Amino acid sequence: MADLVDLAPAGEQLADVVVDVRDDQLDAATPCEGRTVGQLLQHLVGLTLAFRAAAEKDLGPWTDTPPDGDDWPQAEPGWRQTLAERIPALVAAWRDPAAWEGMTRAGGVDLPGEVCGLVALDEIVLHGWDLARATGQSYGCDDATAGALLAFIEGFDESGTPGMFGPAVTVGPGTSRFDRVLAGSGRDPQWPRPT
Repeated sequence: MADLVDLAPAGEQLADVVVDVRDDQLDAATPCEGRTVGQLLQHLVGLTLAFRAAAEKDLGPWTDTPPDGDDWPQAEPGWRQTLAERIPALVAAWRDPAAWEGMTRAGGVDLPGEVCGLVALDEIVLHGWDLARATGQSYGCDDATAGALLAFIEGFDESGTPGMFGPAVTVGPGTSRFDRVLAGSGRDPQWPRPT
């Protein structure tokens, strides 16, 4: 069995960011492929439920549905309360060692539990950072989380992986582990750059 990665620090950081998103920021741009804050929030509403179902091996509509295509919906009313409930439930589901064992499914793709857990972590960390940057909030990533994600992201092609990452961004020597995670996912750690 793979080493368990605790999603709690990332989940708590995401929940802290979500709480401070204002309604007047829902149309703001984010570092995520031109998505708005509202679109990212709605994406998180769906993925927190889907990856919880994947952890619990509750295969069905939530694990079989492909990720949002090019047309991401905007946040629906009640997103704050929904995420306040779903983020801790996602974290709890991935604390069960059985979640990391065997096969499961996410986005209609069968994959090992240990890989699915890292994809779930990747989603909540990167989109948490996206939301924080877009709404002027700080974002912290603990060393264990950054290390797990860096090892995960380094396994992907630097030219990008459709549906997951854009082309890697070049960063200089001495860049922090978390900034290397961001760069490897196709995000500029200094977003937004002054114009």
